[in-house]
Amino acid sequence: MTTARDIMSGDAECIGANDTLQEAAKRMQDLDVGSLPICGDDDRLQGMVTDRDIALAVAEGKDPTSTTVIDLGAHEVVTVGADDSIDVVLETMSKHQVRRLPVIDGHNLVGVVSQADVAKNCPEERVGDLVEAISRG
Repeated sequence: MTTARDIMSGDAECIGANDTLQEAAKRMQDLDVGSLPICGDDDRLQGMVTDRDIALAVAEGKDPTSTTVIDLGAHEVVTVGADDSIDVVLETMSKHQVRRLPVIDGHNLVGVVSQADVAKNCPEERVGDLVEAISRG
């Protein structure tokens, strides 16, 4: 059985809950990613922040040098367990219409499954179904 651990990108980096939007944007630029998991001082996942979240905050007049990522990303984050099957991964991504899904082992972030990870590791038909489900929203 293929699991989330088998297809995830295991080098997921967290941004600290109290880091600023500017720091998050710089980290996204350095890593060439569009979202970052938010982790607290205890390294537990607290949310996700996306480049879109940052753009909208700036458009609303929030100061990117003083607004923290937790101010934007403090919401319930959808995750899967590292040992969950690929079927669970696809179902979760489709149901919640997310392109990136944090993978946890216990309470610790161990990776992220992206739509690209799914595309590389699943039959074309299943990938098409996922893209269609995510795009409905």
